[in-house]
Amino acid sequence: MGRHLHRAGVLAAVLALALSGTAAAPAAGTAPDRYRNPISAGFADTFADPVVVRGDDGLWYAFGTSDPLREGERQAHRVPIARSADLADWTYVGDAFAPEQRPSWAAPGAAFWAPDVRRVAGRWVMYVTVTDTTVSGDTFDTAVGAATAPTPAGPWTFADEPVVAPRPGGGGGYLWTIDPSQVTDPAGRHWLYYGSYYGGISVTELSPDGLRAVGTPTLVAIDNKFEGGYVVRHDGWYYLFASTANCCAGPATGYSVQVGRAREPRGPFVDRDGQRLDVSRAGGTPVLTQNGNRWIGTGHNGVLTDLSGQDWIVYHAIDRADPYLDEPFGINERPMLLDRLDWVDGWPTVNAGAGPSEGARPALTTTGTLDARFDTADLAGWRAAGSWRVDAGQVTGTGALTSRTVSGGDVRAEADLRLSGATAAGLRLGRVDVRVGTGRLTVRQAGGASAHAALPAGLDLADPHNLAVEVRGRDLVAELSPARLGDQLAVVTLRLARPATGPLALLADGGPARFDNVSVARLYRPVRHTVAPPAVGRLLPGWSDEFTDGLDPAWRWVRRNPTATVSGGALRWPVESTDLVGTGNTAGVLLRDAPTGDYVAETKVALDLGEDTVRNYQQAGLVAYVDDDRFARLAQVAIWNTRQVEYGYEQPFAGQPVYGGSIVGTPATTTWLRLAHHVDPASGEHEFRAGSSRDGKHWTWGAVWTFPADTTPRIGLVAHGGAEPPVTAEFDYLRLYR
Repeated sequence: MGRHLHRAGVLAAVLALALSGTAAAPAAGTAPDRYRNPISAGFADTFADPVVVRGDDGLWYAFGTSDPLREGERQAHRVPIARSADLADWTYVGDAFAPEQRPSWAAPGAAFWAPDVRRVAGRWVMYVTVTDTTVSGDTFDTAVGAATAPTPAGPWTFADEPVVAPRPGGGGGYLWTIDPSQVTDPAGRHWLYYGSYYGGISVTELSPDGLRAVGTPTLVAIDNKFEGGYVVRHDGWYYLFASTANCCAGPATGYSVQVGRAREPRGPFVDRDGQRLDVSRAGGTPVLTQNGNRWIGTGHNGVLTDLSGQDWIVYHAIDRADPYLDEPFGINERPMLLDRLDWVDGWPTVNAGAGPSEGARPALTTTGTLDARFDTADLAGWRAAGSWRVDAGQVTGTGALTSRTVSGGDVRAEADLRLSGATAAGLRLGRVDVRVGTGRLTVRQAGGASAHAALPAGLDLADPHNLAVEVRGRDLVAELSPARLGDQLAVVTLRLARPATGPLALLADGGPARFDNVSVARLYRPVRHTVAPPAVGRLLPGWSDEFTDGLDPAWRWVRRNPTATVSGGALRWPVESTDLVGTGNTAGVLLRDAPTGDYVAETKVALDLGEDTVRNYQQAGLVAYVDDDRFARLAQVAIWNTRQVEYGYEQPFAGQPVYGGSIVGTPATTTWLRLAHHVDPASGEHEFRAGSSRDGKHWTWGAVWTFPADTTPRIGLVAHGGAEPPVTAEFDYLRLYR
């Protein structure tokens, strides 16, 4: 971002993938009660852009971006695959594609990035970025390709044509047709989201087999702000998770995840404050950003659900103490992390808003009170009414097959099922039947009410689908999906007359059905409240300035700007054609000392940057400043055609300044900005968390940048980045609060 967000910058974002281990399948056993980030540590140094699916074998498969190098290794990896029985311990399976395997339309040196794996039309489909094609002589005419496989482990076979072909860009070269993410809607239509900073994120409908784009694409998130889209459907809304800021700035990486939601796959997507994601002053509600611990650059996510129904976010991040594979610079080292994803008041957030975790955390639920994989022919523990047998690792039959395990209370039950001749099939939980068939998903309680939802026309129930049933108190929710990835084909809710207590049974009417991965687990406990934002206490008048009587004597200039004046209760500062980034250090900075301990610095700044036009990189705002090569700058800024609140950060690293940044909130012409300072009691580090507001009342809080314990950051104001067209920043005050 800032001067570092150039459209060619993604070419420097190639990640190294470091893999080790054997291709042996993980053994089933007792699940651990704790896990620790990064979850890829046992098999990979770096595993970027991850997604995770649960396979037909009941195991979990992770897919990541391919890259040519690891530290000390020169073997290229082409969409590496890892496998886990418990989502904590992972084993490298192999690469999805052999060294010379590529689609016919890909250039010989093409790399494969950012896979998304889904079940479409009964088979597994991988959508993947292909970096170079035979369409042109360019080396970055990216396209989205597809490959199919019978299992997540492969073998994967490329489709003959790109799903989305290279798109010429109006500004030259080709739009970044990267970072695909697929979702299926309740009508059975398939959609693909793709794109990045050059071109924005678009969505297009796909053909029924999921292998070709059809119709006209729709822009859903603006260029120069978003990439790495991932979409899930939750409570009737489509949520577009998108990453923002620079993915790969080493120890200054501020990559993070924001979200908007819409009622339809084509949008418009809006954030919690009602701001659209596809306009110049683009919105975006923070989901995941760095919190001052080990992890920075937390982004490009997928979403998964464990057997308790709890959602989790999988993403990559950078260890700020170990940012590169090949020191002191080189390829950014981005391992795979996993954290709890909570839904509070209709919006997703990580760990109740606390952000990425380090240290041991409670493990995911990957086994339950009932966990049937049917790996042997023995049906001990089940009572059969009708004809049932185990065949090829699944149970097949007609009638009812009832577990001897009794369940009650708040539970989640699920099964993978196929109607291989049955007219309807499903689950019975106590005295509640949930059936799929005859064009609908139906829930019926014996002697009580019933409810149903239509299934997509033409849905082939002979293909595998996942049926999940959750009971919380007397509220039941049933859903049918292709592969439990947040793209439900049908959802039914029912208020039960009595609790659903009793054994789980598998049901098949009118013919045989096949079942696998049958489980019952205690239902997760939802988080109702997020962690508290930084507290703003009493005003500290001696550290503040209302600009009512000239400039307070406590201020000190670094490179004094004589055009800045104070009158009428405001500091008016014509934006300079200067900057602080890099080694130039030409910008003026207006500073004052800060108090010790915790405090919050706030300013209100008016800066008319217009909309849509390019005014790089005019900006004004707050700064926490140690020197010209160590600062954190929070400003509303023009970045190409967008207007953003950027929280930029520069620090010295290996003898040179390194700059990156994060994005916080949506600016208005007048924007309120805050930096909340906290001293870490263990390390003594200075932590500055950024917040912004469009009205001075409702605040969006974002990333944390840190300064070493032996520094003394001062607080100040800046107005720089470009003088054309002329514009003046007007600061109403600087207030510090305890």
